[in-house]
Amino acid sequence: MRNRSMQLCAVFMLMLANSVPGAAQTDTAKGPVYGWTHSVIGTLTATQVAFTDWTQGGENALAWGLGLDGKSTLDQPHTNWVNSYKFGFGQTRLGDQGIRKTDDRIDLESMLTYKMSDHWNPYGAATLKTQFAPGYKYPSAGPEVQVSQFFDPAFLTQSAGVVYQPVAEFKTRFGVGLREVLSSKFGYADDPETATEIEHSSVNGGLESVSELTLKLDEQVAFSSKLELFSTFKHIDQVIMRSDNTLAAKVSKYITVLLNVQLLNERAVSPRTQIKETLAMGLSYTFL
Repeated sequence: MRNRSMQLCAVFMLMLANSVPGAAQTDTAKGPVYGWTHSVIGTLTATQVAFTDWTQGGENALAWGLGLDGKSTLDQPHTNWVNSYKFGFGQTRLGDQGIRKTDDRIDLESMLTYKMSDHWNPYGAATLKTQFAPGYKYPSAGPEVQVSQFFDPAFLTQSAGVVYQPVAEFKTRFGVGLREVLSSKFGYADDPETATEIEHSSVNGGLESVSELTLKLDEQVAFSSKLELFSTFKHIDQVIMRSDNTLAAKVSKYITVLLNVQLLNERAVSPRTQIKETLAMGLSYTFL
């Protein structure tokens, strides 16, 4: 009889434990999922305007753009390795002006973080920025002038330091690094202080800071921003700044409106801040 009472008591305690909120989750809770994760989003935009016997005037126009934005992440118990890549290319034709480039971008980044705490961790990173095709300036008088081409210029950085990520949507890093500029023909790596020769490459040590923000403003609206700062030890007061900001709104499953604003301030290239703004609507497809 005593054994029977103990069995009933044990069954009752087990039923009581299973009825407590969260008790079942504790037993079956899964730990972190490690391994590779991938995301790739492709976009295609196109605009066409044609006139026939249109008395109010206008120019025939055709513009298109193609973009690919991807990220591959390897998460392990003690490390996190993130590889991101952005490609973009676009052209336009207005009237009889011929085809001109509107977008040309190769942007690669690889960052390895060693997990030591919840928010502060050491990192090592490398980036490459260049373009696919030749670029031209079009003076109001005279022929077009070529000012760039594939891998001319090319900007490479390698850095190491500390990354701080208080929330999933924001992270910033600060460290020391090397920045190389490669330019075989157009003088982007030239040092103005050496007037007797033109350098085709330059290597400078300095301080790097990169901040990234990703916000989901709505179920169909997202905002992302990246600010990159680099200051060489040789000219510590001259900060090289790159900023890339994108607002994306999904109109439907495959149609997206994109607003992108890029800022570039590098005194060796131009004394003024360069600004590029793009507003486009087109097809968007998530491959992964």
